[in-house]
Amino acid sequence: SGIERKAVNQGFVYYAPVRYSELPRYYREHIGHINVAMFQVAPMDKHGFFNFGPNASHMKAVCEISDVIIVEVNEKMPRCLGGYEEGIHISQVDYIVEGSNPEIGQMGAGAPPTDVDKAVAKLIVEEIPDGACLQLGIGGMPNTVGSMIAESDLKDLGVHTEMYVDAFVDIAKAGKITGTRKAIDRGRQVYAFGAGTQKMYDYLDDNPECMSAPVNYTNSIDTISKLDNFISINNAVDIDLYGQINAESAGTKQISGAGGQLDFVLGAYASKGGKSFICCSSTFTSKDGVMHSRIRPTLAEGSIVTDTRPNTHYVVTEYGKVCLKGMSTWERAEALISI
Repeated sequence: SGIERKAVNQGFVYYAPVRYSELPRYYREHIGHINVAMFQVAPMDKHGFFNFGPNASHMKAVCEISDVIIVEVNEKMPRCLGGYEEGIHISQVDYIVEGSNPEIGQMGAGAPPTDVDKAVAKLIVEEIPDGACLQLGIGGMPNTVGSMIAESDLKDLGVHTEMYVDAFVDIAKAGKITGTRKAIDRGRQVYAFGAGTQKMYDYLDDNPECMSAPVNYTNSIDTISKLDNFISINNAVDIDLYGQINAESAGTKQISGAGGQLDFVLGAYASKGGKSFICCSSTFTSKDGVMHSRIRPTLAEGSIVTDTRPNTHYVVTEYGKVCLKGMSTWERAEALISI
């Protein structure tokens, strides 16, 4: 977030490089001890469980290593049904706070899709078969892909994603999502956390078609690989002519985290018929009005390589898409220059 970037720039905090899928293990084995954990939960159910809401992610691991657990009950928190580790029993809670029930933090709907977003989305959607299983990353382009899928003729789609976003609600309400062709978690839309508008939170609330799960399950390459025709769609900051993907820094400046992008890049390619798409606009304009290419001969000095070159599958800009698998370094350069 902007607040975190500001804190990093001022030297108050430092970024910890970690694959998101490893976060539960990171807490259990490497942090090992927390004095106090406090977080919001949905109201207790009749069995004595407090639901984590749209954020199962790594919360159970945090609770396991905490001396004191304090839950703040928020009646506006959606109750997100899960497979496991989606909540905590009252017997494990030390203190309960009944607060003022603030609104759940929402991500804005974002700016309307640009012509570039639509062009990139069109190129990706034409690669998606009926029965595919979808993962959408954060940002305008993946959301535009989702909107275009909702308006398409595709059918029997599944969802297995790190982040649940508004676009999935649109696709589901358009009747495109059934999950009937998924080999595992059939009929369930699986996610580690959700962030979006109130529309999305209302959809997730008590919805048996949606399954909140820990991130070491959702982002497991082994899990993803079991889902045929897995389609992974993520963003990049820039890309070099070797096919190295930077999705988290501007030179030495950390602007985002690695998240689970690499997990899904690897998992999608391990899936039978699966495809991973890294998308970006071909250019961007900096604050000083200068236009820059996102596809560069080499990444800027100090840039972080989020996805290494052997793992990059498809790269998509508004000018086209290229599959880099099996290409030599020279062929990769020519292919990337073409888009």
